[in-house]
Amino acid sequence: MKLRALFAALSLIGLTLSPLRAEDAKPALVLTYLELSPDAAVQSRDLLKTYAAAAQKAAGVVQFETFQRIGQRNHFAIVETWTDSSAREAFVGSPAAKEFRGKLDPLRIGPYDERQHAVLTIGPKVETPVTAIVGITHVDLIPTSKDEGTAMLKTLGDQSRGTFGNIRYDIWVQASRANHMTIVESWKSMAALEHFTTEAAVKTFREKLMPMSGSLYDQRLYRLVR
Repeated sequence: MKLRALFAALSLIGLTLSPLRAEDAKPALVLTYLELSPDAAVQSRDLLKTYAAAAQKAAGVVQFETFQRIGQRNHFAIVETWTDSSAREAFVGSPAAKEFRGKLDPLRIGPYDERQHAVLTIGPKVETPVTAIVGITHVDLIPTSKDEGTAMLKTLGDQSRGTFGNIRYDIWVQASRANHMTIVESWKSMAALEHFTTEAAVKTFREKLMPMSGSLYDQRLYRLVR
């Protein structure tokens, strides 16, 4: 079982990874967090849906999905994958993208929190089903534990992908801060996610990661905007 392999691997980790450079990031990965006015949650969903539809037709797009946070309907996330940064920059300069930002800006109650990333470990592209539970988790490693923590996260991604009820399990590295990671995962149901999080190997991972962390293990759950 993959999770047993993860448990064994976590006990053996002592390797280091070469630091990722932003200029080596292929494909271009971008995560954006949005906090919008609660009164404009429905309007915001419509804007994000239209924006995603335009992006999905753009040259160089690999995957572009928008999500609404469970329990906080005015919180949204945009998860993008492009063939390269040039393709992404071309879309950002398009009329559709400029119109989206112009309409969204008056609705924001927080910054347009856009974060560029590189790949740590990803699986094949999988479209998110409308019924899926999507987790986006920010992991902040203290600099002295970056290599060990990064190795643990890579093992987690490789061993968790394809386990019971899993659809996607990707781990990205923030381009501007190599000690900041993002986990992007999706599950067939909340029950599948809960089953995964209670596995002994996952609990061991969380316990080993905690002393290496510079902040809380910030997992946020979402559903696809449709």
